[in-house]
Amino acid sequence: MASQKVTLNVEGMSCGHCSGMVQKTLEEIDGISNVSVDLNAKKASFNADNSELVDKAIKKINEAGYRA
Repeated sequence: MASQKVTLNVEGMSCGHCSGMVQKTLEEIDGISNVSVDLNAKKASFNADNSELVDKAIKKINEAGYRA
């Protein structure tokens, strides 16, 4: 199965450290790849192997203190 490209709105990022935390959080999830976080657009994009990983990514971003 091909991975799906996902883009999430992420609120609460205000600096490079914030976007770095979101990127690191997503990169630590097995099955998620090609992570890119755009601080100015307040978006995170990545490839997910399945739809459950999208839910997991949202949960992990929220647990890190941001709102996906």
